[in-house]
Amino acid sequence: MTSPVPHTPHDTLIDPFGRHVSYIRLSVTDRCDFRCVYCMSEDMHFLPKQDLLSLEELDRLCSAFISRGVNKLRITGGEPLVRRDIMTLFQKLSRHLQAGNLQELTLTTNGSQLARHAQALADCGVKRINVSLDTLNPDLFRTITRWGDFDKVMAGIDAAQKAGLAVKINAVALKGVNEDEIIPMVDWAHGRGMDITFIEVMPMGDIEAERFDQYWPLTQVKTRLAERFTLQDVQDRTAGPARYMRVKETGGRIGFITPLTHNFCESCNRVRVTCTGTLYMCLGQEDAVDLRTPLRASPDNAALYHAIDQAILRKPKGHDFIIDRGAPRMAVGRHMSVTGG
Repeated sequence: MTSPVPHTPHDTLIDPFGRHVSYIRLSVTDRCDFRCVYCMSEDMHFLPKQDLLSLEELDRLCSAFISRGVNKLRITGGEPLVRRDIMTLFQKLSRHLQAGNLQELTLTTNGSQLARHAQALADCGVKRINVSLDTLNPDLFRTITRWGDFDKVMAGIDAAQKAGLAVKINAVALKGVNEDEIIPMVDWAHGRGMDITFIEVMPMGDIEAERFDQYWPLTQVKTRLAERFTLQDVQDRTAGPARYMRVKETGGRIGFITPLTHNFCESCNRVRVTCTGTLYMCLGQEDAVDLRTPLRASPDNAALYHAIDQAILRKPKGHDFIIDRGAPRMAVGRHMSVTGG
């Protein structure tokens, strides 16, 4: 096992294993207008609105991280675009892009609100987005999302591409649910100039279904894809956890996010902040640090910086996700929508 690197003060954020934390995934709401079967229960109880950080507080928190060397910021949820006045936050954060202190401002969305926000996102300097979509079958889409409107999502993707946004599709691989969808989805995505990433089910939060029954290892997905496509290894990397391959027949890329069959922890440069200001140093661990209290205690950022520094010192080497018949129903008690996708 790798030994932690001794800590010395840095203007940038360096964890105990020498990894530079340069990427923040910020949830702006735990609410969503879908109820995807692998993500949350249909009868969800969301946080009271007064518990959430205000848009002004979210801006200040992001700015504090950016001043410490964070150069990529992804806005998540829940569904981030259902938060009231969310474009105000994007407009504020765009100043860091203009100043050159932030390399990328982006978001992950279910696409339901994209049709009305795509151009405004582009105007704020957003260049690319991730859209979560697990099927091209409208009836199956409704089954998976429970409340989703497939046509609205397609209209949102159309609007995003018209606005000049690069779109990447994120699809969760669900055993016995969308197994016949993966090849048509690759053809469709690449035909529209979009990358597509497949993701293994993550054992987070209590839901009605058994996680093991949903789990389709991406080793099997890759085997299925290789029956139809010629997959070529590439060294392409974004700041996220996906490992990419290029499809010879289409020229497009397929990403694989494998927290269970092959974890992506060795080069992790990410932490997550919830809409209540709770900082999770690892998606698959419960250890967390409260940033809301120091944020609200003083207009000065000294206490906030101290809390962030102490949190980064506790970032673990990796997560403990496991999924099998004998394992507990959930490895982490909080739902993905709470932590941020």
